[in-house]
Amino acid sequence: MESLKKRVAEFSQEAHDLYLNQSVPFLEGSPDPLQFYRDWIGPNKPCIIRNACSHWPALTREKVGSKVITVAVTPDGYADAVNGDRFVTPEERRMSFSSVLDVIEGKEHVGVFYVQKQSSNLLDELPELTDDLESHVPWMSDALGKLPDAVNFWLGEASAVTSMHKDHYENLYCVISGEKNFILLPPTDRPFIPYGVYQPAVYRQRDDGEFEVVNQSDSEKVPWIPLDPLDPDLDRYPEYRRARPLRCSVKAGEMLYLPSLWFHHVQQSHGCIAVNFWYDMEYDIKYNYFQLLEALSEVTRPP
Repeated sequence: MESLKKRVAEFSQEAHDLYLNQSVPFLEGSPDPLQFYRDWIGPNKPCIIRNACSHWPALTREKVGSKVITVAVTPDGYADAVNGDRFVTPEERRMSFSSVLDVIEGKEHVGVFYVQKQSSNLLDELPELTDDLESHVPWMSDALGKLPDAVNFWLGEASAVTSMHKDHYENLYCVISGEKNFILLPPTDRPFIPYGVYQPAVYRQRDDGEFEVVNQSDSEKVPWIPLDPLDPDLDRYPEYRRARPLRCSVKAGEMLYLPSLWFHHVQQSHGCIAVNFWYDMEYDIKYNYFQLLEALSEVTRPP
């Protein structure tokens, strides 16, 4: 077992030595699709593209103010995250866009509000914005030979945090206003990232304004990462010392290419507005290798 753990650790080290960057590089302007595929999608490496969405117009309340959208509400800003021995999802509310903006602009409220529905909420709930923001990114669609599976709209408070996780999408994350702060870890660091299996639950706000956690006892348990990369408990998860996270900030007018299977944790400036495009990944040899690494990581993790 010790020999296997050593080989898995060497696998990660070799990836860092051979092809991974020590910081997230910047590109200037919309890239050539074929070149982008060769340099970034194929090698599965992140980058930030400057001046690629700076021509999108600023969002105006008048255009969509009366539209009703889905909003996630939590007591502390941690939605879809481990809380104790449970995986807790937010309370979802239907509110007008203007009401959400009122909350974010500082009117008194209890809880942390975040428009983070995903499931292509831009197209489903705010289709009026697609003429301004585009329903896909042409050069990315050309590079991948397909349109995105989902286009998601994000708007929230500074306290709203996305806990560490990974997705099976090629993700193009575009900041319209404000700033997003990412912590990124490559798939090859999987052996150092702890997972647990948790009872699903959901937040509910009581009549007195306090939040309670309600178990979803009929649902299957959820595998999730309990570690907070902002304040990792290294006594409990000592293997994380060997991870080598990248940190980057994505500002208004910039896009982050976040490759499939990369682990990420996200914070934002107050009132940040962003749109991301999810293109389904290719389930090729790269995916097979990751599945093998994930299985080995489970075998070699400390009891």
